[in-house]
Amino acid sequence: MRVIDENGVQLGIIPTREAMARADEVGLQLVEVNPKAQPPVCKIMDYGKFKYETAKRDREAKKHQKTSELKEVKFRPKTHTHDFNVKARLVRRFIEDGDKVKLVVQFRGREITHPETGRAILERVCKEMADCAQVMQMARMEGNRMNMVLAPKRTADQNQRRQSRRSQKPREPRPPREVSEQRPPSGGGAPKAEAAPAPAEKPAE
Repeated sequence: MRVIDENGVQLGIIPTREAMARADEVGLQLVEVNPKAQPPVCKIMDYGKFKYETAKRDREAKKHQKTSELKEVKFRPKTHTHDFNVKARLVRRFIEDGDKVKLVVQFRGREITHPETGRAILERVCKEMADCAQVMQMARMEGNRMNMVLAPKRTADQNQRRQSRRSQKPREPRPPREVSEQRPPSGGGAPKAEAAPAPAEKPAE
């Protein structure tokens, strides 16, 4: 196997026993970092510290990832121009932040007998947001409310990346594993480096 020491220095190809002995001398572990290479590449490191730092980086990355939310903005069938403009700006801000927006027109009393007024409000909002949003859910009545959902519009680059991701089968990276020593088989030969053995499978009945 090809070995890298704890300082990142290439030690070249050395036997497994010798590599494990060198790791024991400095109180560290021999970890297989590239099993697909020929020969496999192993590194002398503190495996517990490595796993801790990797988990910490993953947590930090998830913390900074923005999750899309569904915001709600309410209108009335007789919303005045000033109020409409204020709410339209709010919708645009949510869309530009990457959130979806649920538009709601609330009907009261006899207003529900004229659903076309609510539909006109929603169509007006869609027209105002045509440059940055797309309709995710068409207008529909739910009780005394008419709802519509808008989502951020995808750019040509985003659509191309999405199609590319669909065409490629995702592959999960294989994490490094600690090398353990295996007794040589009865026929002789050098010991093999492998991870801790997995639980035995239950034989089929």
